[in-house]
Amino acid sequence: MADAASTVVTVILGLALVVVAYVIIRSARIVDEYKRLVVFRLGRSVGQRGPGLVLLVPFLDTATEIDLREQFIEVPHQTCITRDNAPIDIDFLIYTKVMDAVLTVVQVRNFAGAAQGLATTTLRAVIGDILLDDVLARREEINERLRAKLDEVTERWGVKITSVEIREIVPPQEILAAMNRQMTAERQRRAQVLEAEGQQQASILVAEGEKEASILRATGEREAATLRAEGFATALQTLFATAKRADANTISLQYLETIRAIATGPAQKWVIPADLVTALGRITGSIAQGQSKTPTP
Repeated sequence: MADAASTVVTVILGLALVVVAYVIIRSARIVDEYKRLVVFRLGRSVGQRGPGLVLLVPFLDTATEIDLREQFIEVPHQTCITRDNAPIDIDFLIYTKVMDAVLTVVQVRNFAGAAQGLATTTLRAVIGDILLDDVLARREEINERLRAKLDEVTERWGVKITSVEIREIVPPQEILAAMNRQMTAERQRRAQVLEAEGQQQASILVAEGEKEASILRATGEREAATLRAEGFATALQTLFATAKRADANTISLQYLETIRAIATGPAQKWVIPADLVTALGRITGSIAQGQSKTPTP
């Protein structure tokens, strides 16, 4: 009987240890730095716990684990109608971060699904107010408008929308074809503009070169004329100085040399200057004076 009693006690102690170990395991939780536990005691929220070791009251407390790291929600292609009635397909990403773990658990059942549905309806509302050309050209502005509108709603869920990024915008095929034609025409226009500007620059350079050449030619001609005038002036000065040194007889002899050259020519009529007689008189007087001064042998 004693052995049976001891066996029963051993079994009971073993079961008690198992129960205690189970309770300890269920009541002790280790929470990572990037996570929080939202604790409910008898169904009432008592706040968030963590990080580190968190002890829960067995059979009274339940906990929901929330990840505080930034997450992204992928929204697949959504067909939207622009302000000018053009259908386009858009897909984008939503980046979220939990700011209040309690509100995220208490205020919304499935945050990811709710955020995706909200993003879809918000996208259609935003795109419906924008023209197709603006949708293609103002992507950053659309991202910011989507982020602001989503953040207004998710704020009450304790979640912050950090960013919205549109990945792809797909217009209809006919619009793509028209856009390709437009881009081709724009490239051709730019090529023609660049060619015209190049021809204009070339014409300007040629004109400037001709202008510089004309200036250089004019400068050379002016300098040559100046040098010729300076040479002529020097020659006149030399002649004038020589003439000042020459006496009257020398000038008269030059007259005679000129008359002799005329006499040997083919002309039959001569025009004799009026001052020739005076010059001859001077020569005759000079010869006579020279003879009178010559001594008689």
